[in-house]
Amino acid sequence: MKRGFFLPVVAFAGFLFLYIPIVSLVIFSFNKSKLVTVWGGWSTKWYVELLNDPQILGAAWISLKIGVVSATLATILGTIAAIVLTRFGRVRGRGLLIGMVTAPLVMPEVITGLSLLLLFISMEAMFGWPAGRGILTIIIAHTTFSMAYVAVVVQSRLVDMDDAIEEAASDLGAKPMRVFFDITLPMIAPSLISGWLLSFTLSLDDLVIASFVSGPGASTLPIVIFSKVRLGVTPEINALATLIVVVVAIGISIAWFLMRKKVKT
Repeated sequence: MKRGFFLPVVAFAGFLFLYIPIVSLVIFSFNKSKLVTVWGGWSTKWYVELLNDPQILGAAWISLKIGVVSATLATILGTIAAIVLTRFGRVRGRGLLIGMVTAPLVMPEVITGLSLLLLFISMEAMFGWPAGRGILTIIIAHTTFSMAYVAVVVQSRLVDMDDAIEEAASDLGAKPMRVFFDITLPMIAPSLISGWLLSFTLSLDDLVIASFVSGPGASTLPIVIFSKVRLGVTPEINALATLIVVVVAIGISIAWFLMRKKVKT
């Protein structure tokens, strides 16, 4: 059966529509002129100014800390939820737990951010904790919606895993914790890594929820970028976006190389 030209042309047009803006952004990050729409020659001064900007560097450091902590907590809690949903089929309230786990996946971010803000305000009024909005409230918010993604990823791996291996270990006298750490955990390790990376990416990318639950001195990188872009796009922002694109491209290349090496072996 001969393949027509329609699908390749549509795919090529789609890739052009997706990547031409990114390529233009990378090119204009080396623009010497302050005007992003006027080419003034090649220069790397915006990268130097970016590395000397304490606001952006501070926001990047805050985003990295929040991303690492929230992704780790989300992976732990999401894995526990996935195990409960998979291994304890007759647990009381299973339907409610499934709904609570999957709700953040379809809930609009504005609703999630507003509800978390009202929750933190009420908790502060009743218990005095958390005291104001800051890094802690952002971590709690990011963990809350990220654990839902981890639970779905880990649950899909647990469903496909053969229970006979765990049952054999139990029959040989292994305790449940020993079975989990020696059998289950190594088998679901790829899904745990995927869930952690997904949670970390969602945390770094989040703007809406973080804008609701953040406070003074806790501005994440997306919040700082958005505040700067509202005043007009500058070559400094283009340089920052280019660095992010380069980091993502390197990460994808490393993952592709490792996967290809694993397939060959």
